[in-house]
Amino acid sequence: MYFAALLARTEDGWEASDTELDDVETLSDLADLAREASPDDDTVLVLIEQEDAWFGVVRIDGEDDPRIYVSDAAAAARSSYGEILLTDELLGREPGDDSADLDSLDLDGTEDGEPDDDADADVGDGGSAEAVPHGPVGDTAVLDDLGVSEKELLSLSEDALTSIAESLGASEVLETVR
Repeated sequence: MYFAALLARTEDGWEASDTELDDVETLSDLADLAREASPDDDTVLVLIEQEDAWFGVVRIDGEDDPRIYVSDAAAAARSSYGEILLTDELLGREPGDDSADLDSLDLDGTEDGEPDDDADADVGDGGSAEAVPHGPVGDTAVLDDLGVSEKELLSLSEDALTSIAESLGASEVLETVR
């Protein structure tokens, strides 16, 4: 289960809208969807949460490049919605680097048996073992000027989106779309 919402800052405060991500395939698609929510090029936040396993914040300010924060990259990598946010740039990879193929990763640790002799070889060379880090990635200062410090953002876990909305003064509008 996932929840996604758009929070658009307007002259009158924040406006929330529920959003469906089924037709969104890339970060560019997501940014376009967010920009449509604010015709005046105001700040738009895309908030995504998946069963309290991870959350993501994408900030769009007009035509600027999206700023992204993901609370747990490894958990997000197991989600089709998380994969939209986990760009090569965010993960520190060269675009098109096939050595970090997400489909080849054992992210859930359920494989049984002995490790391959080659398994340790991938760890130090930027291969699949380092492709998706456990823990947060991205711009930890994405919400600093809106009242959520880096320290606060990094400490959020359960009900993270509610905590963010409270800090923004947008908890009531977010609850209307939950």
